[in-house]
Amino acid sequence: QVQLVESGGGLVQAGGSLRLSCAASGSLFSINAMGWYRQAPGKQRELVAAITRGGSTNYADSAKGRFTISRDNAKNTVYLQMNSLKPEDTAVYYCNADIVRYGLGYPLDEYWGQGTQVTVSS
Repeated sequence: QVQLVESGGGLVQAGGSLRLSCAASGSLFSINAMGWYRQAPGKQRELVAAITRGGSTNYADSAKGRFTISRDNAKNTVYLQMNSLKPEDTAVYYCNADIVRYGLGYPLDEYWGQGTQVTVSS
């Protein structure tokens, strides 16, 4: 059983910072792409940032210049450093990972974390 466990959400004032972490646990072979998505009330889930195993990154326009995604492959962990937070960043943030569980040649499965609430007050 593989799990993604997020931490680091909370309440912050506009202009503040938060750092989210997501660690994969359980029996797995390798992790390919990892990413962060968010879903605000009444809206669809959207990509915030993604990172490949080699470190290539991709950001939503709303995150560029304010958020930084990084990962520690040895710890099976992905991070999202969020600076200059705005009230419109308020959402549940979900970790996502493409994981190969059993070895080379086995299929890749997509996993989601349980979500962590980020609330930015004005």
